[in-house]
Amino acid sequence: MGSGTGIGRVRGLGSAKSGVHHWWLQRVTAVGNLLLVLWFLVSLLRLPNLGYKLVFAWLHSPLASVPMLLLVVSTFWHFRLGLQVFIEDYVHEEGSKVAALIALNFYVIAGAALAIFSILRIAFAPLGVAG
Repeated sequence: MGSGTGIGRVRGLGSAKSGVHHWWLQRVTAVGNLLLVLWFLVSLLRLPNLGYKLVFAWLHSPLASVPMLLLVVSTFWHFRLGLQVFIEDYVHEEGSKVAALIALNFYVIAGAALAIFSILRIAFAPLGVAG
């Protein structure tokens, strides 16, 4: 039968089954980050130089800007998942824990929004604007 002790079943104590979802999300974003960072490094190494105009023109292409957006989203999501676990495990006072989680969410959303805005600004800018 196995869902804990009899008294635990009566009180509704037992596995909430939410940890597995969080664990899987961390693993999926980690694999996504690995693949996207490898793509990013290979793409930069294939450029003849890393001058501003050349990198601007490269990021202007949808074949570069779309994976870059995916990299930003995946990285910030993974960052949030990891720090959430850290905060939940090591911040013991409930008020501080809530404040830290709220600050984490604001930081991650603001950082990701800024990165996404920057990529979209380059992607949709006229090509002659680079410098």
